[in-house]
Amino acid sequence: MVNNSLPLPDENLNAGIGDYHIPVMLEECIEALNIQPSGIYVDCTFGGGGHSRAILQKLNADGMLIAFDQDSEANKNLPVDSRVLFIPQNFRHLKRFLRLEKISQVDGILADLGVSSHQFDVAARGFSTRFNGPLDMRMNTRINKTAADILQNYSEEALHRIFERYGEVTNAKSLARHIVSVRKSLRFNEIDSFKQTLQSLVKGNPNKYFAQVFQALRIEVNEELDALKEMLNQIPDVLKPGGRVAIITFHSLEDRMVKNFFKGGGVEEQEKDLFGRSAPPVFKMISKKPILASAGELKMNSRSRSAKLRVAEKN
Repeated sequence: MVNNSLPLPDENLNAGIGDYHIPVMLEECIEALNIQPSGIYVDCTFGGGGHSRAILQKLNADGMLIAFDQDSEANKNLPVDSRVLFIPQNFRHLKRFLRLEKISQVDGILADLGVSSHQFDVAARGFSTRFNGPLDMRMNTRINKTAADILQNYSEEALHRIFERYGEVTNAKSLARHIVSVRKSLRFNEIDSFKQTLQSLVKGNPNKYFAQVFQALRIEVNEELDALKEMLNQIPDVLKPGGRVAIITFHSLEDRMVKNFFKGGGVEEQEKDLFGRSAPPVFKMISKKPILASAGELKMNSRSRSAKLRVAEKN
């Protein structure tokens, strides 16, 4: 895994990123992790490798980076570096794969949630409302369920639930009823035709409306909130005392889960006992409020506008 006799290959740190994904709040994340040069760090969402390369620059020859990514295309961005262990899996399996590598605890964990720029910009992946393409939306193309499958097979009640909960679509019930009616004579396969069938239902700004619909479908396809919950619940076991976890969220559903977890050690609001006492906190919040992208970054990367970085340290 790690060959400490090799020099640190700094010349490879920026190789392979290209336009795959611009790392959000890069400097803020690295500062938040308080990286120890010989520590073990996990990047739960490797993507284009921008955050990982910045972590590597802070590590010495004894340090180690474990990178997770379920997208099979992400491994094309791996640096040639013996300190890197790439695990092509969803971060919901964090603890399992660390154990397989005989790693019980790590010094820091980073997760940049959401969709990479590359996934949004490739029409064939079906994530963006800007292009025509298949209604796919799978981050892991090895799974079978696509957005088209959901639209074609989910019950009206199930569609209503995901549009209301995951997309906060104002007319989720009418939308679900309309989809069930239309699919009797039309199969949903492509983005443009799907959007066309919804024109009469659009409320307010069409771009925002379709973004909410697509967000709901994407979250359901990839089980994003379930995966996040599973990963969060594993962190207390795999993070060393004094170790830090930094998580970037892009919508309120994710952010609420992360906030509750850091504050109370669970993704739901922490319950108190009969005497009004709470369990001792697992984490110390490094910043009470989420860290937002700077004005300079917002100008260079518009996708950072909805990003929120929360950081906590294990007690």
